[in-house]
Amino acid sequence: MAESVTELPITIEESIKETVQNVTGKPPSSIEGVAIAYLSLVVMAILPIFFGSFRSVKYLKEQKESGEKHETMTNKDALMFPLFASCALFAFYIFFQFFSKEYINLLLTGYFFFLGVLALSHLLSPIIALIVPASVPNLPYHILFTRGERDARSDIVNYKFTSYDVICLVISLIFGAWYLLKKHWIANNLFGIAFAINGVELLHLNNVVTGCILLCGLFLYDIFWVFGTNVMVTVAKSFEVPIKLVFPQDLLINGLNASNFAMLGLGDIVVPGLFIALLLRFDKSLKRGSEFYFRATFAAYILGLLATILVMHVFKHAQPALLYLVPACLATPLTLALLKGDINALFNYEDQPAILESPTEASKTKKSE
Repeated sequence: MAESVTELPITIEESIKETVQNVTGKPPSSIEGVAIAYLSLVVMAILPIFFGSFRSVKYLKEQKESGEKHETMTNKDALMFPLFASCALFAFYIFFQFFSKEYINLLLTGYFFFLGVLALSHLLSPIIALIVPASVPNLPYHILFTRGERDARSDIVNYKFTSYDVICLVISLIFGAWYLLKKHWIANNLFGIAFAINGVELLHLNNVVTGCILLCGLFLYDIFWVFGTNVMVTVAKSFEVPIKLVFPQDLLINGLNASNFAMLGLGDIVVPGLFIALLLRFDKSLKRGSEFYFRATFAAYILGLLATILVMHVFKHAQPALLYLVPACLATPLTLALLKGDINALFNYEDQPAILESPTEASKTKKSE
């Protein structure tokens, strides 16, 4: 009798776990494991925005010092982006309905391996420069491949790099090989974070109006494809490429081999991140010695992300994160700018102001084009 009493709870617990796994198709996870997964996703989301924003300030400064004009998104680009994204999303959905997902995942794996190695190398570059001993020389190299002679000569390949860049590339290739062979969730997240930081750093919204158009368009896009159809969720679960950050909810039970993942798309990080990075550059342009709008909107993003996770957990249904993030990221800086009297300065700010040409110069430019 004593033996049956002690064994009964274990038998019931194992039976419940087995039943849950059979019903949901996913390994069981504890409350602590779910909390760790959600908290990890929040941390992995805010780090790329924070570091990418400050790197974008440095990148813009370097562009201005070199005299190069950085490509920025126009109002028309921002307006059309949700339409193009919808077409691409639906095309992938149709493909997954009629063809095996292994084929497209195989093709995209090679593509994202190449992009991921480059993104991770760019991300590691300043880190390697700090940790490599001074005794290791940083030798410059220059690959130049041209076509033609003298005045008719044009560059086909003109690439400068250093020995430190080679170290970054080797390290990135090692992580890339790990991702190709194992498709491990840690390798996926490394590439995903690298993509997000590089996206926030290098992709710039030129002004607030463009940012508002883009965020509002993707706000409607996200709501329609998540609540209106099952397209977004189906495509997100079918892709096996690092376009999302994942963290296992059953980590405490199954360790690093866990397979019940919570996920967050990179678009929910990069798109608001572009707008938050723009606000940091706006703060720098005010020359007040503060990062008021950046910090306030960054905090609003965190609250919006927590609200997304809370609603998703309560209703047990995938949520369009931009439904909560866009109002938080737009209402916060606009309201604060209105209260502080900076609303005109905010809407007039541009990373690269348009240079007005005289009628004569405009005519010459038109003829040359």
